[in-house]
Amino acid sequence: MSDYGHELEFGTFVTPAAEAPEGVVRLAELAEEVGLEVVSFQDHPYQSRFLDTWTLLSYVAARTNRVKLAPNVLNLPLRPPAVMARAAASLDLLSGGRVELGLGAGAFWDAIEAMGGERLTPGASVDALAEAIEVMRALWDTGARGGARVEGEHHRLRGAHRGPTPAHRIGLWIGAYKPRMLALTGRLGDGWLPSVPYMERGGLARGNGVIDAAAEAAARDPREVRRLLNVSGAYSDGAPGPLSGSPAQQAEELARLALEDGISGFFLTGDDPAAVQRFAAEVAPATRELVAAARERAGGEDADPAAVALQSGLASVAADEVGGEPAAGGEYGRLGVAPTPDDGSRLAAPRWDESTRPHRNPSGPEVEYSNRGRAAGQHLVDVHDHLRQELAELRDVVAQVRDGALSAGDARSALSEMALRQNDWTLGAFCSRYCRAVAQHHTLEDDSIFPHLQRADPQLVPVIDRLAEEHLVIHDAIEEVDRALVHHLEHPEDFDRLQIAIDVLTDTLLSHLSYEEHELVEPLARVGFYPGQL
Repeated sequence: MSDYGHELEFGTFVTPAAEAPEGVVRLAELAEEVGLEVVSFQDHPYQSRFLDTWTLLSYVAARTNRVKLAPNVLNLPLRPPAVMARAAASLDLLSGGRVELGLGAGAFWDAIEAMGGERLTPGASVDALAEAIEVMRALWDTGARGGARVEGEHHRLRGAHRGPTPAHRIGLWIGAYKPRMLALTGRLGDGWLPSVPYMERGGLARGNGVIDAAAEAAARDPREVRRLLNVSGAYSDGAPGPLSGSPAQQAEELARLALEDGISGFFLTGDDPAAVQRFAAEVAPATRELVAAARERAGGEDADPAAVALQSGLASVAADEVGGEPAAGGEYGRLGVAPTPDDGSRLAAPRWDESTRPHRNPSGPEVEYSNRGRAAGQHLVDVHDHLRQELAELRDVVAQVRDGALSAGDARSALSEMALRQNDWTLGAFCSRYCRAVAQHHTLEDDSIFPHLQRADPQLVPVIDRLAEEHLVIHDAIEEVDRALVHHLEHPEDFDRLQIAIDVLTDTLLSHLSYEEHELVEPLARVGFYPGQL
């Protein structure tokens, strides 16, 4: 995982629906008006319900002045690359250098064949795409002597005149998912452009690994390949995608994708004008701020990527003592990540006996931590800080109910929207659903982190068992807040039950989070969230 240091760009990924052509164009104009940088359109030439994408791009170029324009991605089996090279260069000149090209090797082969295209095997389609890229670049290379020549099995140039020269170097962004296409992207592409709905969680990290290796094998710097992403609310495996939470949560997730997976272009999937405006006004600026702060704290864009993740600034913890151990010494002094201390103050009667909590043995001075390991440990603190912030917000909501500024019904609605309520506390302290519902900070290969931690460090078994038991108590405490709100609706003069419920939740949650951090931050930094991470 890596931050490749590219400047962030935000845009849209629009359906070119023929039934409402003016609405499609209006979405493009809106993207420019609200400050987005890129407008892109699907390309399915065999789809009779869609406008022709290249015609649409040309029309939109005349209706806009600033945004970059891109097909996302071109169906090359139905678009001869030599003709597309001249068309793209021409539109780039006419638009003032605003054209980029997303390229695809082809899909929906029955429909392609029905339109007169050649059905290719998966391997042949990748070879054809590589040849198409060679054709395009040869025709754009007007500084070369003689006619352009390419001798390919699928695409050929036999002395073709070069030109016209594009207004700028048109980027070729490859829509790739499988190893051969990913390797082609690393060898030849200017960018990688997958879509969240077609990926499983973990796909970005795996894809980056293949692209980087192929780039290095071709004597390229992997940073030459930009990483872009069509973003939406769900992955193909059903996990919530980067746009499944509030605008603030979306910004955190996009910042994580930028800092850990190197994504520098985020294109909003969908055709909702309100979503476009919200994406531009709330999500994009917040994402830029988080990433800029992370890079600055890490020492600039060329800093070590794992250090960037560690110092991302998504949350910070400062404490003089951690569980009685000075932060300057011991394992957490060596680690440099401080679990949040529990100050021991309580508002209500205890719901568990803290003296019976099991503890692991601290690591010895021989243990060393990588920057990536430190980032893994810090991530647990970051996610917990999000919960602490929500707890503070919930206490404020309850105070507003007490003061008559907010109804109990509105308070229940607010509680339902919080990650505190969405989180399934009965499944274990840091299972994958926890990560999805709370902050979606992690790309996990396994459905649960606990089994990995128990295998990697057997002394954690009693600790993890205790954490899971405490989750049941927290679950009940959250539900009691909701029941107390219902009671207050029926008995507005009685506020005691609600106050006790929120105090119990405060005690249990803050105590639990501190305990969990003190026991798990170091093991996570030592062994990672899942096998082979560190």
